[in-house]
Amino acid sequence: MITPSKQAYVPFVSVANMMKMVLHIGIEQVLTDLAAEIEADFRRWPAFDKTPRVASHSDVGVIELMPTSDGETYGFKYVNGHPANMKKGLQTVTAFGLLADVQTGYPILLSEMTILTALRTAATSAMAAKWLAPKNPRVMALIGNGAQAEFQALAFKAICGITEVRFYDIDPTATAKCLTNLQGHGLTLTACKTPQDAIEGAQIITTVTADKQLATILTDNMVGAGVHINGVGGDCPGKTELHRDILLRSSIFVEYPPQTRVEGEIQQLAPDHPVTELWQVIAGQTEGRRSAAEVTLFDSVGFAIEDFTALRYIHKKVAETGFSEQLDMVADPDEPRDLFGMLQRAS
Repeated sequence: MITPSKQAYVPFVSVANMMKMVLHIGIEQVLTDLAAEIEADFRRWPAFDKTPRVASHSDVGVIELMPTSDGETYGFKYVNGHPANMKKGLQTVTAFGLLADVQTGYPILLSEMTILTALRTAATSAMAAKWLAPKNPRVMALIGNGAQAEFQALAFKAICGITEVRFYDIDPTATAKCLTNLQGHGLTLTACKTPQDAIEGAQIITTVTADKQLATILTDNMVGAGVHINGVGGDCPGKTELHRDILLRSSIFVEYPPQTRVEGEIQQLAPDHPVTELWQVIAGQTEGRRSAAEVTLFDSVGFAIEDFTALRYIHKKVAETGFSEQLDMVADPDEPRDLFGMLQRAS
């Protein structure tokens, strides 16, 4: 049997190795690192190929590809969203991703992205809040206490200085899970019986619910002046979390308008309703929050550049930590044109 050359092997970060790597570096450090890396890539936003995610919708969920390139490296993420999976004992969201060298087309990394997506989503949320939230926020309401919740709480602690998180979920066991998991992480944790109770005293409101429907998690009368809303759960056509009236009195910031207008909270608004691209704020081209009384909304749907950044971060950390395996992914015949001969010699 022919032994493939090293060029045929690609680093693969399994779920087990991703968990080892994150715990080795430290969860809050990973979140802080990712936020800094994502912010840096937002500053060079024009350098990237940009396209809305390629989605295949069904009655039970969605399967998507999220591609981008900066001209040197290409990356994509495969991700699904199936809200009913939880009732089957399955994850609502699963993902994997790949990086490739643009010059050769050869893959250079394959990685799990179920855990990594939760980390990059939380890091992006907190990065946006750093630019948009009121000064020195200390209390966050977290509406929706599923798989993303603990990551969001720790990201806002590490990046924005949040010291108290107030939790609400329609399922009390989800809230109890969060309180158990976050013990010992330096946060004041409060379980709330209603969304209104959770929002009381909060400078930041994060919604991260999973139902695939036009829902109203927050009504207009619940949102006071001066808060920042981090809308994470509304991320596909027909799925929202905020009442339309909240949008009409908010300054709205988005990742990529052609995608967010289809998938985000702003699908409820006219196609020409004004929004600001977050990268422009970070690059200093426009203002973020303009007054203490302003309601700001980060209408977050997740964009391919964030996944690209996360994969590049993991690729770098693989080289530093060694938490990976080698996959024989690329055929490597002695003579590039003799693929058939390589197959025959393997017998």
